[in-house]
Amino acid sequence: MSKSSSPEVKIGSIVRLFHLSKRDFELRKRLTESGAAAAVLNCVSRNGFVDLQEKALKLLLNLSLDDDNKVGLVAEGAIGDVVGVLCCVGAAADCRATAATVLTSLAVVEVNKATIGAYPFAIRGLIALVREGGGRERKEAATALYTLCSFPDNRRRAVESGAVEVLVNSLDSGLERAVEVLGLLAKCKRGREEMMRFNGCVKILIHVLGNGSSRGVQYALLTLNSLCLSSEVVCIEALKGGVFELCLRFLEDDNEKVRRNASSLIKVFGGARCG
Repeated sequence: MSKSSSPEVKIGSIVRLFHLSKRDFELRKRLTESGAAAAVLNCVSRNGFVDLQEKALKLLLNLSLDDDNKVGLVAEGAIGDVVGVLCCVGAAADCRATAATVLTSLAVVEVNKATIGAYPFAIRGLIALVREGGGRERKEAATALYTLCSFPDNRRRAVESGAVEVLVNSLDSGLERAVEVLGLLAKCKRGREEMMRFNGCVKILIHVLGNGSSRGVQYALLTLNSLCLSSEVVCIEALKGGVFELCLRFLEDDNEKVRRNASSLIKVFGGARCG
């Protein structure tokens, strides 16, 4: 797959490698160590060749499945090429969604979380995709943000890049995965401050408690725990919104994390700040 090959020839080669590498760890390792990754990344950066770019991103995702490869791909410059697709408004929706998925895969390795988070426009690009994208793009971008924000420094970066407003609005419009990211951002002071400044945030979280999936409820409770510990005003608003009664119900939930988070929030309500 030389640089001088036509896009059609490159697509054929990439498709074959994609299928072969799906379940072959050794092949993925050889491709990454042999320098083939550089050729794949060259195809990823080929804006204007949608089919080629899409197939190259899917192969890159395959190559990133193994932890050893994740570090090697970042060393090859994968972040820059992937973020370039992510931030390209003219890129195909599937390409931008897959680019976000690749970042999620690379960020599984702890050292890569810091590298990706510090890369210019990586977090901003994901936030923009949550705000502007279609269903799949928004979901994949939120998943990438969740993975990155398990690293504390990235929470600050996300908040400073305007993540809270975008995530709360997205949660309100049906992107439940946004509450998982909010649960992490609520662990930092700036994140909590932004949520408390956002009119309607508590009301939206209460809506998730009453209507969300088990995982959504788990993270809505986690977020409210952090907010209520920090603010008597939020605590009172949550009580008036019926959260205490919901928490009592959640003590019987099948999900152990929901039960634990509900129990913690009940204890917060019993504290002096909410008295």
